[in-house]
Amino acid sequence: MSNIEPDAVSSSPFLPLVNPVFRTLWAVWLAANLCLWMNDVAAAWLMTALSGTPLMVALVQSASTLPVFLLGVPSGALADIVDRRRYLMFTQFWVASVAFLTCLAMMSGVMSPGVLLALTFANGLGLAMRWPVFAAVIAELVPREQLPVATALSGMAMNMSRILGPLLAGVLIATLGPVAVFGLNAVVSVLAGLAIFRWQRPRLVAALPSERFFGAIRVGVQHVRASTRMRAVLSRAFVFSFSSIALLAMLPLLAKQQYGGGAQSYTLLMAAMGGGAICGALLLPRIRRHLGRDRMVDLGCLLHVGAVVGAASATDIVLALPALFAGGMGWIAVANSFNVSAHFALPDWVRARGIAFYQMAMMGGNALGAACWGHVVGSFGLRHGLLAAACATLVGWLLTRRLSIVGDPEQGPLTPPVWKAPEAAIPIDFQRGPVQVTVEYRIDPARAEDFVRVMRESRRVWLQNGVLSWHLFRDVSDRGCFSEQFVDESWADYLRRHERITATHMALKQQKLSFHQGEAPPMVKRCIAERIPRG
Repeated sequence: MSNIEPDAVSSSPFLPLVNPVFRTLWAVWLAANLCLWMNDVAAAWLMTALSGTPLMVALVQSASTLPVFLLGVPSGALADIVDRRRYLMFTQFWVASVAFLTCLAMMSGVMSPGVLLALTFANGLGLAMRWPVFAAVIAELVPREQLPVATALSGMAMNMSRILGPLLAGVLIATLGPVAVFGLNAVVSVLAGLAIFRWQRPRLVAALPSERFFGAIRVGVQHVRASTRMRAVLSRAFVFSFSSIALLAMLPLLAKQQYGGGAQSYTLLMAAMGGGAICGALLLPRIRRHLGRDRMVDLGCLLHVGAVVGAASATDIVLALPALFAGGMGWIAVANSFNVSAHFALPDWVRARGIAFYQMAMMGGNALGAACWGHVVGSFGLRHGLLAAACATLVGWLLTRRLSIVGDPEQGPLTPPVWKAPEAAIPIDFQRGPVQVTVEYRIDPARAEDFVRVMRESRRVWLQNGVLSWHLFRDVSDRGCFSEQFVDESWADYLRRHERITATHMALKQQKLSFHQGEAPPMVKRCIAERIPRG
């Protein structure tokens, strides 16, 4: 069977930009990433003036990325249960406020290493909140067949900002000082927030209350754990990011030690890698016509391995630039394939939570890998350390390539809904629970093994959709009597779960009904926990 998905093919790398809303939010994303890179460069430079110790300079990067680990899943849960437009707008005004406070601290003379780390951490909170919601919004704005190109465009914006951000920050630092960088960040972030404010996102009127925060986190974790394709994406993304980060992390040392250059050489190498990623994003639609996403990951990994070997072997920056350019192309091919697969594996109601897990896998691999390869390079030298990282990328690719990230795209809920809420004989509050549902089947005992096999898939599907627990019981006195039992946290969760019924759920239901014997349908009982006063 071919790995090429017809709905993942698009003819033009710029087609989503025809949509004015996507075009506006893409510009907002580009501006937000420009501010991110400018802030990181200015904060690191400012820390060298406040404290010359390598530890304090390194802590700037830690303070910037730590919030992604702490708030990745909670921010994804918020993005799924609140209005995404308002949430995205809030993240921009948050970043603007942090930049303004940084300017104020510098101009008032109270800036210190501790204050700078705290403000950098606060800026990282905005990053942690912004990533999942923007990723979820992309899928709202473009048709499914344009999603691969749209995610490639968001990756292109990140790589454009990786080139332009440090260059712009360097010019401002050299001419006006770091305070000008933070001031510009504040202005750009406010303008981005106002652009989001103008977006008239359609309001969805929900009959049920929003998911509760901690319940939303639990359901997000459960959905990812039960999704075979999401587990494959997370595993492969973590392994690739762990080994591939070595090239980017060691780039300053390559420029200084191996190629005998300085800051300009480092900027040139960064530009080559970012330019390769941009070029790769432009070529992805054409390449995708001939390769599926699994093969795209294969090609990207091998290209990145070759780039690392080339950069480690080169003795002159002129020879290294083509290798860095190829490395950027390989990186975007792999990252875009993982990103699109994660989007296709997630339904809209849990999309931001699932994307948050994907980003945590990438960031976790990067953070752990950077520390690991830094130690290896310190022990065995730059060239040998990078060659070891190339080998690790190759081994990781061979070990994980059997985990396919391709599958049927996740279906949306059936419209109109095919399920009606049962009439309750007692008044039930939405938040009352837990709710126990039991479905009793009578089957031919000779078909018990086949029935249990289908029920195994039923368990995965219902756990993926948020039930607290699922069990299959067999009557000890009747070999042909089976009971499927699952528990929802509340009455609202029970109703909400059935609002999400897709064609896949209906097909699975028909499979289970095909085993049932007798003219009457399976008996269904819905019970809600009774409140018993303590006494």
